[in-house]
Amino acid sequence: METRIAVGGLAQLNRGLRAIDNDAPKQLRLALNDAATLLVERARPKVPSVSGAARRSMVARSTRTSARVAVGGKKAPYFPWLEFGGQGRIAGRPAAREFLRDGRYVYPTLRQIRPQIEQQLQDSITAVIRGAGLEAG
Repeated sequence: METRIAVGGLAQLNRGLRAIDNDAPKQLRLALNDAATLLVERARPKVPSVSGAARRSMVARSTRTSARVAVGGKKAPYFPWLEFGGQGRIAGRPAAREFLRDGRYVYPTLRQIRPQIEQQLQDSITAVIRGAGLEAG
């Protein structure tokens, strides 16, 4: 399960930056990862923990054109059940949990801090552009 934060025009920006500075696309990816990390840091404490696997499964991942938060995986395959509820993989196992379409932890946190994430993305992308020797408008 992944939550994506998309910024339009990143593919074109990435190509333009690569033509000017070979290191700039890497810096752009790191800037996007920082924005996704903000969501992880804010949502992680809200996730219930018995063993800590669900919390640890929350990681920021990014490419040069997208930032995302990955959760669950092999170590916490039940994370979607924690986030949204439902019957689980086998009816009644784990116990039925009220289904919430809007989620409980990741998605509500994203809605709450979206302006901060957008501002961080804007600031970081501007810094990458300036670091490549261009003027950001």
